[in-house]
Amino acid sequence: MRRRRVEAAEEDAEINMMPMLDIVFIMLIFFIVTSSFIKESGVDVQRPAAATATRQEQGSILIAITSKDRIWVDRREVEPAALRVIIERLHAEHPEGSVVIQADKAASSGLLVQVIDQARRAGVDDIAIAAELIER
Repeated sequence: MRRRRVEAAEEDAEINMMPMLDIVFIMLIFFIVTSSFIKESGVDVQRPAAATATRQEQGSILIAITSKDRIWVDRREVEPAALRVIIERLHAEHPEGSVVIQADKAASSGLLVQVIDQARRAGVDDIAIAAELIER
């Protein structure tokens, strides 16, 4: 009988970790939900400078044009012929979003116009071209 009391006392001496795990998971969910995610096009470009550039909220579809006239969307290189389909798919996921084109200084203007044309054909009217703001 004494042995049963000792075993029962040992079982009651354990620390219950469940409330602490619940708090840790709730905090993890809170930080994931409140963190802001930065979208990137996948490549670094040297944007042209502009004195009249205005700050705009980040668009949901980022397209980069490199100095070697390569087009990147969502960290993948895409062909100009496939660009319209990709923009249509991304615009369907975020219909209120806009397209931001990050064209390199050395990129050809013809390719930039072609990308703008493909975005408009995909049904996106809100299109912006990224530029570096010159501080006065």
